[in-house]
Amino acid sequence: MTATTHHHTTDAGFTLAEEHAMAAALRAAATGVRGANPLVGAALLDVDGRLIAVGHHRGAGTDHAEVDVLHRAAAAGASPEQIAAATMVVTLEPCNHTGRTGACTEAILAVGIRSVVHAIGDPHRAAAGGAHRLRAAGVDVRDGLLADQAFDLNRRWLDVVGTRPFVTLKIAQSLDGAVAAADGTSQWITGPAARQDGHRLRELADAVLVSTGTVLADDPTLTARHPDGTPAGRQPRRVVMGLRPVPAEAAVRGDDGRFRALPTHDPDEALAALYADGTRHVLIDGSPRLSAAFARAGLVDELIVYQAPLLIGGRPAFPDLGLDTLDDALRFEPDEAGGGAATRFGPDTRLRFRPVDGTAVQLDPETLDPLDRPQTSDHSATGKKG
Repeated sequence: MTATTHHHTTDAGFTLAEEHAMAAALRAAATGVRGANPLVGAALLDVDGRLIAVGHHRGAGTDHAEVDVLHRAAAAGASPEQIAAATMVVTLEPCNHTGRTGACTEAILAVGIRSVVHAIGDPHRAAAGGAHRLRAAGVDVRDGLLADQAFDLNRRWLDVVGTRPFVTLKIAQSLDGAVAAADGTSQWITGPAARQDGHRLRELADAVLVSTGTVLADDPTLTARHPDGTPAGRQPRRVVMGLRPVPAEAAVRGDDGRFRALPTHDPDEALAALYADGTRHVLIDGSPRLSAAFARAGLVDELIVYQAPLLIGGRPAFPDLGLDTLDDALRFEPDEAGGGAATRFGPDTRLRFRPVDGTAVQLDPETLDPLDRPQTSDHSATGKKG
């Protein structure tokens, strides 16, 4: 990109180089992982409007996009002076707090960057204030570039942040939408590669949630494991929802203190309790009735379906959504984030969807009693004793 292109401004007051950089940052952001954190990308432009590097956030506990792009710029050979003179372009306002990683504002200030462009502000109370912090330190901060695209990328996360955990619902099913055969067998609907990807989802989540019915039927461990069966490095909390007690000898209890029982049938109540103890990303893994309960309450933020190429004519993935006509359908759309809307794992296909807003069926929590009945869960992507 030439210096002339860099200094030519759009109608919104941003340079064409900045607009192109933001588009690249948005594309990078979309390859990230949905969950407790938003999808964020960042780019660095040199003083002549040339792209130095593009980075993005890869999930909880990893470098934020701003830090990632700084590392990538250095790895590409950019000098400290070039980085300090650059403009950082970010899809979301840089965070101003320290959690699993440090504050992005401090990383930006540490390298001497004096110009930042971001698409939209961060509504998360703990992370907000980044633009103010940077401006107070003398950094030129501008916002609003490609804001609509940035908002669309994270609209569901923006809706729930600060109120409840982000919810990922995972199922593995046959072509005819069954998660188990008529006799309850479900090992294995999907193959080893898809099952291992299911364990990767567990690693990314703060908590894995199933119903007491699933525990009574399958006695799962709900741990995240490597292909050889060894524990993964990061383990989710294991949460069981329902009014019946979890047996003292149940494998899900474990011995690491990361088990919790939620004596409720109300999805909203369960999420409120989990949010209060710091859980920000919940994975519903198996349990068709529990899946249906959260879906009809409008509490599924991401739907991941492992589709196996077989017909079994068995038990449906969503046994009771309380819907009578097509007009009442709960609608989802393909989600290109996190590796794309469709990804092959051997003979199986992982399909990723996000909800079309405004579709929910409001039912009385008392209708959720079946959550406590022993039921065959969908462990086709995780395994019995899963």
